[in-house]
Order: sequence, then structure tokens, then C-alpha cells
Amino acid sequence: MTIRSLSSQEAYHYCNPDNFTFETTAEVDGFTKFIGQERALEAVDFGIGIRHQGFNLFVLGPEGSGRHSVVQTFINDKAVSEQTPSDWCYVQNFKHNHCPLALEFEPGKGFIFKQEIYELIDMLKTTIPSVFEEESYQSRKYAIKERLQQEIDSLYRSVEEKAKEDGIAVIKTEQGILFTARSKDGTPMKVEAFMALPQEEREKFEGLIEKYQQELQQAINHVSVLKREAEEQGRTLKKETAHLAVFHIINALYMKYEGNEPVTSYLKSVEEEIMENVDDFLHAHEPEKANPFIGILSPAATFHQYEVNLLVSHEDEGAPVVYEDLPTYQNLHGRIEHHARMGVLSTHFTLIQKGSLHQANGGYLIIDAGRLLRQPFAYEGLKRTLRSQTIRIEPVERLLGLMSTVVLEPEPIPLQTKVVLIGEPLLYYLLNAYDPEFQSLFKVQADFEHTMVWNDENQQLYASLLAHLTSSKELLPLHRQAVARVIEQAAREAGDREKLSLHLSGFVDLLQEADYLARKDKKDVIGVEIIKTAITTAKRRGDRVKDRIQEGVHEGVRHIETSGSKVGQINGLSVMGLGNSYFGMPTRITAQTRPGDGKLIDIEREVKLGGALHSKGVLILQAYLSACYVRTIPLSLHASLVFEQSYGGVDGDSASCAELCALLSSLAEVPIKQNLAITGSVSQLGEVQAIGGVNEKIEGFFDICRHRGLNGDQGVIIPAANIRHLMLKESVREAIEAKQFHLYGVDTVNDAIELLTGLQAGTRGEDDAFAKDSVNGLVEERLYRFARDIQEFKKENEKSQDEDKV
Repeated sequence: MTIRSLSSQEAYHYCNPDNFTFETTAEVDGFTKFIGQERALEAVDFGIGIRHQGFNLFVLGPEGSGRHSVVQTFINDKAVSEQTPSDWCYVQNFKHNHCPLALEFEPGKGFIFKQEIYELIDMLKTTIPSVFEEESYQSRKYAIKERLQQEIDSLYRSVEEKAKEDGIAVIKTEQGILFTARSKDGTPMKVEAFMALPQEEREKFEGLIEKYQQELQQAINHVSVLKREAEEQGRTLKKETAHLAVFHIINALYMKYEGNEPVTSYLKSVEEEIMENVDDFLHAHEPEKANPFIGILSPAATFHQYEVNLLVSHEDEGAPVVYEDLPTYQNLHGRIEHHARMGVLSTHFTLIQKGSLHQANGGYLIIDAGRLLRQPFAYEGLKRTLRSQTIRIEPVERLLGLMSTVVLEPEPIPLQTKVVLIGEPLLYYLLNAYDPEFQSLFKVQADFEHTMVWNDENQQLYASLLAHLTSSKELLPLHRQAVARVIEQAAREAGDREKLSLHLSGFVDLLQEADYLARKDKKDVIGVEIIKTAITTAKRRGDRVKDRIQEGVHEGVRHIETSGSKVGQINGLSVMGLGNSYFGMPTRITAQTRPGDGKLIDIEREVKLGGALHSKGVLILQAYLSACYVRTIPLSLHASLVFEQSYGGVDGDSASCAELCALLSSLAEVPIKQNLAITGSVSQLGEVQAIGGVNEKIEGFFDICRHRGLNGDQGVIIPAANIRHLMLKESVREAIEAKQFHLYGVDTVNDAIELLTGLQAGTRGEDDAFAKDSVNGLVEERLYRFARDIQEFKKENEKSQDEDKV
């Protein structure tokens, strides 16, 4: 036998507060921010250090493990000493209005450039009108006008003088210039007089009139040419004058940004645009027309085209660290907004808004992977950006194929961002398995630990971490006894007495609740009793369902026996989880056996209430029976197993040992003690294997026994491999210490059956047979009896059939 009766010391791992050199955590120096995550932090350090494409990070860890805060704090510490990235601006592309240009500046210089352009345009609004009002411009403008008028007059005068010499009178009217015959006194000839002239003379006058009309038309055509030339001279004069006004102001910017070719090229285009549209500046101070469509139909009438859209500016030193809480496509890549006026939507490059990729460019972008995948187009858009290494701003409507109109297409900005995705391990493995591009874009895996080893060094580090949490959250300091109790609770949360849980959010909640209770009691320090109260009250808040279930057991609605003995009935143990509350409950398992064809019926599976793992456990039982008993003949057994009063799904194999013991009890017709409960899975070799939730299961059965009265016989049988996982509550430990409740560790099914029945399990002797008075001997004898009964039944059935034929 390898049965162990466990002591109260084995049921709990105590933390000795005397191992701490401080009285309260207020005395702890050198707070520890990161513990137990050396592997993950090494991966993060490698991931943010390597600058090759595709070495982005995916941080794996359960919710509440501190993965967000740890990673962000670690990266913040590294980013402070790194190079500050460039500023980026969008400006008007005067050659292609729908394709705004992106300009790069040194950190903090983008805002200065924006101010310089604003001041340039503001100054030109005053300077250009004043220059054009100067006498030099006005005199040159007047000279062009006078010269044009003189040339026009000269043309008309030449035609008129020639006509007079040939006897043709020139009449100037509102409709224009007319030609007619002239009388001898120099006045236009009247129609009657003209008609009285000889035919030959009239034809002569008509020929001359037609001649001078043609010359007049030629003169008019030449006047049009002269006007165009004068207008061109006027425009040239305007450009020259505007250039003189602009150049001495903009030249300083040329010199300042001489080494930045895109900026100087943009300044050149600004200068040309101002000279082309100098009238805008000449009329800048005139009152606007009361036409609501002016801003829509004539955008050049405003000065928006000269503005600078400062997209990203970095004033603080170091690389930026950005956490995107809502990673939609627009929030990541930026958006182009629109103005609605008079039912018309219009946009402009100044309405381009940055995304978190722009903010984090040159630094680090942290995104929750689950939230990213829930947003349409966000994940695919991020992958495309990482592949191309450029940030492209596009409307979502275009991605959907719902937009065919001309929209802004801002120049893409080069991307130099390290992206950090944080998510559940399952999410990482699914993406790795089903997305062929994932591994090439997120090459660094940072896997957060759930627990860490409990040793003297880590115990001190945990105390330092608790000191950091109380200080950073502005909570009352912890007494060293309270620190010890929190560490013990961490071991219970880890489900292993040799480990400490790293589920930090749960302990932050615990400390905050304890702080509230301490302040409520007007304490200056959080003591051990307050920690115990906080743990108890937090558990009580989630125990309503557990209490109702136990109430049903106490009132006899749910049949659970804790005394006496019964054949084919055993107390199994299970764990129920509702939200964050987990509790153990005993379950009555019964078995029925009779001669049959070797079939073992799991009623839970038959009615589809049993999960895959539970069904696997039952099949292992069947294999164990076939291998252990009546090995020379077929198994002639028909058995059924059921979880009594179970109305929901059942899964897991932790009850397979209990099911096997109930089955053996039914076969051997040996009663099982109902004062004991058992948990554990079983292998085909009869080994009892470790299970989960051992503390909750023990406490669930203990609560039922304590309510009915502890008599010193009750207890729980657990796998010996689970002894290291014991961190039982104080009331259970006290009952074990007082010998009112017992814990037993077993390695095999034979160990368990001996405890449950009080009989020897039995092993095969030299004759390959079990002792007849052992449980295994009784089981095998019963199975042989089943086989004989079936054989006799078959013979009698065949005999009866033969007699019927006769």
C-alpha cells in the first residue's frame, strides 16, 4: 500500500513573516516592478532592439497577468533614451490638388514651419497691396494703359485720314464707326444726293467704303492683339512686382531649409502660386460677397491652400510609446474629414487627421490583438502597412468599393514603428496556424508566465512588488504578516504550493479592498486580519449559487450521504465555475452491473451531457477492466454509470477514479464508505493521476460534513500527485489537526478501493489469481460467474430452439 494520511502541515504552505526584515512595506526600498517574467522581458528587449523588418512582437499572456502594464512600463523605460522621431506635415500639392504632399522636419520643427508659413501669408496680405499701391507700379501700369490707348487711337486715326483723302466721311456712333460718301462741303452726303449721283460715281464710292470697312476690321483685329499684349504686359508686371514683394520675405525660408529639398521645392511652388494668384492678396481686405457658394465653388478665393497641416509633432524627447485602445482602421491609419455646407460635402488637405501609426512612427505602438481582430479591415490594413513600410490614408468606403468619386490621396509616409500586439495564447496560436503572413510580420514571441517558483529569493521579490503596488496605487502600507498572507493566497491562486501566481490584477483588487476596509476602521496599516477579511468577503460575494446548492444538500433535496456504506455508490467531487467564482461540490455516482456483452454504458454520454474528456475517462475504465480481470475470456459485463441528480453538462476525467471504484463495488458487492469522497483520474494501468481544483473539491465536501457534524471518520481521497497543490482554508486545516477530518493521498486504484471498502484490494499470486476474500478477487469471481451465466443461458436457449424445431 502507498496510502498516505496527510497532516495539516502538508495541507498548507505557510509563509513565515519573520523572514522579512521590514515591519511594513513603507520601509521597503528599491521597489520591484517586474518579477517572474525574465523570459518574456528578454524577448521584449530583443524585439524592440532589433530593427529589421518583420521583427514585431506578440505578447502572450492571460488577462490580468499585468502584460499590458509590464510591457508598456518596460518599453517606456527604454524609449526615453532613444532618438526622437521626425515631425510630419501635409501641405497643398499645387500641381495635383488631390494629392497633398508630406514634408518631414526635425523634432519640434514642424510647428515652427507652420508658424513661419502662416506669418509669411499674413505678412503678404499687407505687403503685396502696399507694393501695388506704390507710384512705381502705378506709373508702369498707367504707361502700359496709355501706350495701348495711343496705339489704338493711331490705328483709328490712320484709317480715318485715309478715308477723308479719298472723299469718304467717317461717322462715329454708339454702334461703332460708319463710312459714307462726303459732299463737297465736307459733310456726310445725304442718301438722296448719293442716289442722284451717276452710276459710275456711286460704284466708286461703294468700292471705297468697302475698302475702308475692311481696313477698319483689320484695325479692330489688331486692337484685340494689342489688348492681349497689354494684358500680358500687365500680368508680367504683376508677377514681377509680386516677385519683388515675395522674394525678400520668402528668401529667408529658402536659406533656412536649404538642405531639405522637399521643403524648398514646396516653397518654390508657394512662391509661384502667389504670383499666379496675386489678385487674391490684392482683394484680401475687401468684404466677402454674400454668396454662400463662394467657399465651395471658388476655393482659391481663400488662403487655405497655403496652410500647413501639422500631422505629428514631437516636443518631448525620446521615442513615442502609443497604446491604441480602439484599433479601428481609421484610428490606426488616420482619416480624411469633410465639411458639409448647403448639402455639399467638401474636403481639403487641412482636414487630414493622424492615426496612431503616425503618432507612434519612430517609436512603439501597443495594440490589444483581440480588439484589433474585432474591427473590420483593421488587421488586414495593419498587415498591409507593415509589409509596405508606409502609412497610406484611404477612406474605408474605397476599401468597400462604395466610392468612385475623386477623393484626396495624401502622399504615403514612411513607417518605422515597432508594433506590439498583446493577446491570449490561444489567439497567437490560431493566427500562427491560419494566417500565413502572421509569422513573417510578428517574428518575436514574448510569452508571459502564469506563475513563478516560491523560494526565499522570490518571496522577497514578491514583497517588494506588493510594496510597489501599494505605493503606486496610493494605498496604505502592508504589515509584514499581511504580506505573508497575500503570498500564501498567491500560492493558492497558482494552484500549487511551490508556486506563486502572477495574476497581478487580482492582487491589486485585493489590496484595494483591504485598503478600503483599513481606512474604514481608521487604521494606518493593512494588517493580516484585514487581508483575511478582504479575501473572505470577496469570496462571499460570489458564493450565492454555491450556498443555494449546499442548501439543497442540507435539506435533502440533493442526496449526498456522509455516513454509512452502500454498494455501487460513491461520493465523487467536481468543480463548478461561475464567472470568477469557483467552488467544489460532492456528486453521488452510482453503478449497476449485470451479465452482458462487455458494454459499459455512460448515461451522461448517451444523453449527450458528457463532454469528450469525460467520455474518454469512461472508455479508459472499460480498458482497465478488460486488462485487469478475466483476461483469458471475453468480458461478459453490462454496466451503467451515472452522475445522480446532474442536470447539466459534465466534462473532465477527474471523476474516473470514483466511477471505477463504484463499478468495482457493484461487481464485488462490497459496500463503499459514504463518509469518504474521492477525486482523481485513472489510467489504463490503474494509476491515480493528478486533477485540477483539488482545494475547492476538498472544501466543498468538508462544508457538507461540517454542517452535519464532524465525527472523525470523514475525509477525502486525492491523488498523491496533488499533495503539492494543497492550500486549504483555515477551518479545514484546524479539523485535520484535531483529527476530525482526514486527507489521504493514493497512487493506485487499489489504494483507493482499500480505503473506501476497508478490505484488501488484492494482487495476483504465483497462480495468477487474486485472493478470494480481496476486492479484486471478488470482482473477478463475479465476472467469471457472469460468463458462466451467459454460457448456460446460451446453451438453454439453443436447446429450446432445437426442441421447437422438433
